[in-house]
Amino acid sequence: MGRPAFQVADVFRRHGEAYREANAGHLDRCQRRVMAAIEACRTAALGGHVLQCKTCGHKEIAYSSCRDRHCPTCQGSAARAWLEARQADLLPAEYFHVVFTLPQQIAVIAYQNKEVVYGLLFEAVAETLKTIARDPKHLGAEIGFTAVLHTWGQTLTIHPHLHCIVPGGGLSPDGTSWISCRPGYFLPERVLSCLFRGVFLGKLVAAYEEKRLNFFSNLAHLAEPKAFSAYLAPLWQLDWVVDSKQPFAGPEQVLRYLSRYTHRVAISDHRLVDVADDHVTFTWKDYRHQARVALMTLSPAEFMRRFLLHVLPDGFQRIRHYGLLANGTRQAKLTRIRQLLPPVPQQQAMPVTQDAVTATVAPEDPVLCETKDVWQPTCPECGGEMHIVETLPKAHRNRVPRNDTS
Repeated sequence: MGRPAFQVADVFRRHGEAYREANAGHLDRCQRRVMAAIEACRTAALGGHVLQCKTCGHKEIAYSSCRDRHCPTCQGSAARAWLEARQADLLPAEYFHVVFTLPQQIAVIAYQNKEVVYGLLFEAVAETLKTIARDPKHLGAEIGFTAVLHTWGQTLTIHPHLHCIVPGGGLSPDGTSWISCRPGYFLPERVLSCLFRGVFLGKLVAAYEEKRLNFFSNLAHLAEPKAFSAYLAPLWQLDWVVDSKQPFAGPEQVLRYLSRYTHRVAISDHRLVDVADDHVTFTWKDYRHQARVALMTLSPAEFMRRFLLHVLPDGFQRIRHYGLLANGTRQAKLTRIRQLLPPVPQQQAMPVTQDAVTATVAPEDPVLCETKDVWQPTCPECGGEMHIVETLPKAHRNRVPRNDTS
């Protein structure tokens, strides 16, 4: 995948200042910071390096990246580093992909209360999966999983959902055996959906009673308890969407999937078709019509508004590990599980190769962001090795604040 013809940064550099002026009272600090980071990314504002080819002497400038987690151009190296760390966690077992989606009625509340509601989503999903898995009627085991928050749909509207990658089994209650789920089947979607709905709504009501929720503009009336209860009443009867997909084919497919989802942002640069003074056009998949690829054209202001809907609060972790994969006990639990599982035949042995990890992530533009970046650029003229011959200082005294918390 080569360099995209257009970048999200092009939109913000061309129209960002006008958007800030027009929406001065509606942009929070995090959104302003993300705008500044994207606009400065890979420009003289952040400094960089002069690279020279050892073979033919060709020179070019490589400006530093902002490394903000919301920047579409900066996710490749972060994804590679994260994936390398995850290789050691892979087990010789089936892996399942389970998606929990919040109804649109909750999504609008979530936008005005991101930290609280998205936090409740993680809590409710973790409680749901662990509770159903512990039930002897279903699995009767302690499971582990990684959950990744996405807040967008294909057209950049608010669509909060959690992607969970789950090994197909768990430790027995006494820790002496590994209990596998049925081949090709993890946990019943209907049971997961009902419990998820009850757990989440219960937590949301508790947060409301603790006055942890705020309501503005068209939701201001929900500050009245009777209005809030009436608003939630239909949701107790609604079927909440939980989708348990087919298991992955193997560990390399798990890594390939993770690379696409863990460090994805609302829209990638490669989806942009045209960026002009009066419009932005991008591709999207229409899942209501067999994932047909269509084009959507928005005004620059509307495109930026939708993109900024998905800026997360500083420090909010959108990748979390639970159960057997929880950070505090992961290594001990994984060691125990590997002792219990049958040995993997040599021809199927892990770990996954570094080439497989690298291949899962789209290549970035030739930029060295930090001295610790291990990327080795090649000369566009002759293919020789490019090396740093000069460091360029930042154009501004103050560096754009980084927000790289996963």
